[in-house]
Amino acid sequence: MQKSEFTEAEEQMIQREFEALLDDYAHTPHRQKVEIITHAFNFAHKAHYGVRRLSGEPYIMHPLAVARICVREIGLGSTSICAALLHDVVEDTDYTVEDIAGLFGDKIAQIVSGLTKISGGVFGDQASEQAENFRHLLLTINEDIRVVLVKIADRLHNMRTLGAQPKEKQYKIAGETEYIYAPLAHRLGLFPIKTELEDLSFKYEHPETWQEIHDKLEAVKASQLESFEQFAKPIRERLTSMGYTFSMKARIKTVYSIWKKMMSKQCAFEDVYDLMAVRIIFTPHETMSEKDQCWMIYSAITEFYRPHPERIRDWISTPKANGYEALHVTVMGTHGEWIEVQIRTDRMNEIAEHGYAAHWKYKTGVSDDSELDKWLQEIKDILAHPDTNAMDFIGNFRLNLFAQEVFVFTPTGEIKTMPAGSTALDFAFMLHSEIGEHCMGAKVNHTLVPLSYQLKGGDQVEIMTSNSQHPQKEWYNMVTTSKARNGLNEYFRKEERKYIKHGERLFNDAVAMDKDLAKNHDQALARILSYYQKNKPDELYLEIGQGAIRLDNLREIVYPRRSLLSYVPFIGKKPSVVSVQPSEENKEIVKPQKGRHRIILTDENLGKEYILSPCCHPIPGDEVLGYLDEKGTMHIHKIDCDEAMVLKSSFGKRIYEATWNTHRVQSFVETIELKGIDKFGVFIRVLQKITTDFHINLRSVNVVSDDGIFKGTMEIYVYDRSELEQLLKAIRQIEDVKEVKRVIKE
Repeated sequence: MQKSEFTEAEEQMIQREFEALLDDYAHTPHRQKVEIITHAFNFAHKAHYGVRRLSGEPYIMHPLAVARICVREIGLGSTSICAALLHDVVEDTDYTVEDIAGLFGDKIAQIVSGLTKISGGVFGDQASEQAENFRHLLLTINEDIRVVLVKIADRLHNMRTLGAQPKEKQYKIAGETEYIYAPLAHRLGLFPIKTELEDLSFKYEHPETWQEIHDKLEAVKASQLESFEQFAKPIRERLTSMGYTFSMKARIKTVYSIWKKMMSKQCAFEDVYDLMAVRIIFTPHETMSEKDQCWMIYSAITEFYRPHPERIRDWISTPKANGYEALHVTVMGTHGEWIEVQIRTDRMNEIAEHGYAAHWKYKTGVSDDSELDKWLQEIKDILAHPDTNAMDFIGNFRLNLFAQEVFVFTPTGEIKTMPAGSTALDFAFMLHSEIGEHCMGAKVNHTLVPLSYQLKGGDQVEIMTSNSQHPQKEWYNMVTTSKARNGLNEYFRKEERKYIKHGERLFNDAVAMDKDLAKNHDQALARILSYYQKNKPDELYLEIGQGAIRLDNLREIVYPRRSLLSYVPFIGKKPSVVSVQPSEENKEIVKPQKGRHRIILTDENLGKEYILSPCCHPIPGDEVLGYLDEKGTMHIHKIDCDEAMVLKSSFGKRIYEATWNTHRVQSFVETIELKGIDKFGVFIRVLQKITTDFHINLRSVNVVSDDGIFKGTMEIYVYDRSELEQLLKAIRQIEDVKEVKRVIKE
């Protein structure tokens, strides 16, 4: 960070931002504590005086921006605002947490301390060396969830100002934001922040694609809003006649959500029809329940527009795990397009916008059995038995961040919420770890199903157990929830400890029976560890306890007999020394120059200095990055590859910006899939387009026809992404071809 005196204009800018913060705070229902906020601002301003961000602006503008996000976009109060203003003081200056406690009290100091602890680790430069700092983040969920909320606000402002960072830093920060922060914000109910974090991550990872979709969206936004006004007019009139105070807004999809729809549907921007959603927020009458009034408004809407029978979502009867409540209905608009309408009360909207912070305001009584509180309890369970491997631990925790749910019933009719994709075995572990361990089968809707059965909304699930049943390693392939995975981990850890204890006892008994071995126990153990290539005694004891290593030849291992051949003198000519040269494929991969984080992929170095990763199969033209592994090998991944997402969020210093500079010398095998109407000659026209018009060679073709529909898979040789996209565009224009897409095939 730079350091220099602030100008008078900068001081005025800082003061204006602080006054804007106080103005935001004044418009909240919180008890006004302006004095302590002013004290925190003055203290932070003095501590950071003269320090500048990479963009050149005074550093204090960052804590001020984070504080404004806390109050405006999350709805937090004075304690969190002070913590946001002070969140970098301990890390970046000579002040300590004790100093903060003395000046601002223990609660603010505790939050600042929590924020300081999680500044590194998974989210720092030493990303995945260990999980301890990441655990600090999660532990604060139990201690004071405001630490996590302020951290999310901090990340949001960092993402809003990411343009000042170098490209490889952008990849790392955007990657970990998409991997951890956006799902975490979603789980805590901060949907607007989650949406913005995803969109900003996409913007910095795919700048050209983001800009292209953004420009197209801007071009149609005016017509979308005009359609909204036509759509909204009769609904507004009806709700007004019903005596409601309400607001009705149009919400245009983000660039990221449009891109996701384009990818999932394999369609062009012009074919994404649900660009707009409508939100109705109303003040309910006190004489009726909120639920009844939401359904009354639903009835009013469907008087004018026909609803889609399969796209009604009742999140009021069964709120989402992050506390979200609303009634969603998709109706046919005036121009034949589907429009989703979200119906919320003021209270529901507050929870939807401000997430867990708002959720606190509406708690009643001492205990709360909401889905969000159940999730927080699951976090405590995860933290009680963390994986020793940092990446396993992070991946395991991520399973708990996604808030898409299915609702199922117990045999007695009690409703249970499970993450989408959960299996019958997941359900057993959700009920209790012992039920999961002894689960031998399940009945769903009174029909016997396997443990791997994937639960569907409305299923009634009965778990069958047996004391003779115990978990198998194969069960890992049947579970998707972190609770079940943690239950299996804990069971197998206990079993391993039993085997280790049993194996150690057997080993010591065997050594004690031989006087020479017993006399030199430690040396004997060291030789046996070396013989079996074990690093730790527990590894040896485990295999002894499991019966994989026998103990009837310990003496021969410790005191091996010397072979007579080793004493026979060599007679005749000495053997010649053969010099083994490394083969071309075994040569050491050339590392990028130290200090440079940008690599250029050329026809000469592809496959030699740089390896194209098989997981995502990048070709010239794809947006890619480089990852330097521990052996010095540079792997090239697509930026949006699942594995690359993990690498970006975990190995920031090993991520390199990569650009292509190839000249159509090498061809790459790509797989395309197509589907269409099976009319005479249609596939011949596809082949002609590929071979005659584009002069592209085929490697393999597989086509099947069923009930008038043909499906084909083809492996072709292309030079780069541009050529592939031109070909796909040309094939789409062939009459009767309905779908064609590129697929990743290892």
